[in-house]
Amino acid sequence: MTLASNLMIWALNGSFIMVALAQILAMIRLWIGPSVGDRILALDTMFINAIGLIVLLGISQGTQIYFEAALIIAMLGFVSTVAYARFVLRGDIIE
Repeated sequence: MTLASNLMIWALNGSFIMVALAQILAMIRLWIGPSVGDRILALDTMFINAIGLIVLLGISQGTQIYFEAALIIAMLGFVSTVAYARFVLRGDIIE
């Protein structure tokens, strides 16, 4: 193994650990968030962390299907966060 491949393995493993830790911390904020706004932001952060984990998995395995899955989760995460925020603020989603 070359130095570059060893560095890539270490960087991917470190990135997995850091993003997983960020996901756990976002789950804690979702659980104990004092306000609804904090919980909405924690949920959006969890979507972003899940996208990061999926992209890292795609890089480590060398396949492109994970990137397409990350795009779908990004779209669903954005739409669901906006819909939930509108529901909390206005009481309905569709005007």
